Amino acid sequence: MSSPVVELKHVTKVIKGKTIINDLSFTIEEGEVFGFLGPNGAGKTTTIRMMVGLMGITSGEILICGKNVEKEFEDALKNIGGIVENPELYKFLTGYQNLMQYARMIKGISKQKIDEVVDFVGLKDRIHDKVKTYSLGMRQRLGLAQSLLHDPKVMILDEPTNGLDPAGIREIRDHLKKLTKEKGMSVIVSSHLLAEMEMMCDRIAIIQHGKLVDIQKVHDFKQEDKQKYFFEVDLSTIATLKDLRVSYEKVKNGIEIELEKEDVPNMIELFVEKGIRIFEVKPIAKSLEERFLEVTTEGEKVHA
Repeated sequence: MSSPVVELKHVTKVIKGKTIINDLSFTIEEGEVFGFLGPNGAGKTTTIRMMVGLMGITSGEILICGKNVEKEFEDALKNIGGIVENPELYKFLTGYQNLMQYARMIKGISKQKIDEVVDFVGLKDRIHDKVKTYSLGMRQRLGLAQSLLHDPKVMILDEPTNGLDPAGIREIRDHLKKLTKEKGMSVIVSSHLLAEMEMMCDRIAIIQHGKLVDIQKVHDFKQEDKQKYFFEVDLSTIATLKDLRVSYEKVKNGIEIELEKEDVPNMIELFVEKGIRIFEVKPIAKSLEERFLEVTTEGEKVHA
């Protein structure tokens, strides 16, 4: 098994006596989109700043492709590309001229490489227009192209969909999928748009008050041992449920019952035996947002 592309080991950050990040540890594997979630002020951006060397680490260590960010700064950082919120660009230059300026700072970037990343982000038709004429979505794509010029192993995007319309958000999402599938890149995404994170990410980590609350695959995160099931039944027979000692919630056209999956067939069989007419049974899957709120609320209780 290959080593993780990114490793945080017991990372702590203290500023003016206050612990901002508290013993944070997690790993990110090659070719995955890793979501970084948390309420405002939870420590997401502070963590990202430490990962890219913009802020010192009080204790612990961060490894990028096995290189220590503090002790092997240049070797670690050559493996990272990123956009923190909106990319900083020269608006009076064309998109291509912006990429040329960036390429001058890194050895070995050819015109062919520039053309390749321009084509990858879909800016071929507008790359010679001035950036001041670009929409926010196009500037994000140019920033992504700029970050890809040196073929990083890890892409870090802090709130990449801020201010974008639905079409722009979808573009960013599609590009992230291409990065992982076509280039084998690992992508770290920090965002507050939970529905988008659900569609973009393979795994998510939630931090609150600078501590790791949970880290799971997106699918697993939404599922629990028990979940609610909707039973569409003949409501005129609902009274017979009182004899079943079943806890349920009456809703339009039926009832909702919290069950483990393996208990669903038994419940259906019991309903049939009692003469309750069933028309439909379906699970009520919780959204990522609902689970996020549950987990962070639990975190608040623990912190209190």
